[in-house]
Amino acid sequence: MFMEGISLGISFLVMLLISPKGIKLLHQLKFGQEVREDGPNSHLKKQGTPTMGGILFLIAISVACLPFAGTYPHILPAYLLGMGFGVVGFIDDYLKVVKHQSEGFNPKQKMFCQIVISVLYILYIFYAKEYNVGFRIPFIGKEAYRVGIFLFFPLSLFVITATDTGANFTDGIDGLCSSVTGVIVFFLLLKNHLGTGDMAPLMGAVLGGLLGFLCFNAYPAKVFMGDTGSLALGGFVVAMAIQEEIALFIPIFAFIYFVEVLSVILQVSYFKWSHGKRIFKMAPIHHHFELLGWSETKVVTIFTIVTILLCFFCFMIL
Repeated sequence: MFMEGISLGISFLVMLLISPKGIKLLHQLKFGQEVREDGPNSHLKKQGTPTMGGILFLIAISVACLPFAGTYPHILPAYLLGMGFGVVGFIDDYLKVVKHQSEGFNPKQKMFCQIVISVLYILYIFYAKEYNVGFRIPFIGKEAYRVGIFLFFPLSLFVITATDTGANFTDGIDGLCSSVTGVIVFFLLLKNHLGTGDMAPLMGAVLGGLLGFLCFNAYPAKVFMGDTGSLALGGFVVAMAIQEEIALFIPIFAFIYFVEVLSVILQVSYFKWSHGKRIFKMAPIHHHFELLGWSETKVVTIFTIVTILLCFFCFMIL
């Protein structure tokens, strides 16, 4: 755990150092959150809270892991995937700030950008000689199965876009995405540590950045990560899982991501099919629980505990 601890500590300290002035700068630039008009009434007070805070932990992650990239070259594809998605999120957030609306890119534009970045990552991972990535299948042995490009490509593309979208949807309550993703990254860090340890600096840096960010993002949040942060985190998580050959375990250990996406798909599909009826009071599903009377803190606590239990379960069956 030596390298993980070093990068975690550096990332955490950088976050604590840059966040106060960073949040102040976001205030001065008027990069405030635009709240959904159809959202819970309790969220109206969040209007104007600085967003795009993901920039802060992306800086911390970069400072903490890039100096070790020469010794740990396997961190670079995962780092670049996360940062690429972070750039997409930054542009999306910036459009929201400029237009003063809760939506930036339309869904097709955002998906197109995600697909382009994902394709570059997948092709590199598959064809680069230093990687020999396969897929372990849950509950079926401990061997990773190597597949051809015609299966590896579409399967990886689906997993990447679904996971990244899930992380994006999970960011809707103070501290929710930070907490859930922090647990997931800790699980992936343990898995990597017991294996090759080739992703240690990046995993430690992401975890340290999230812990530092939570100091300012826990309820009541002083800053939001925005799409800059949530899309980047989804990229880091899915790249770590692919390179650890456990991408097919994501619906288990990142179950919250999965449920958040599924709730939106079901809500939209049923709304169209039934001509205006809804399954949930609001989607993504964390808002449904809020409208049932759960506090933000309760939602975050329950979702985090569920993630801890499922990550532990995954760890036991690996």
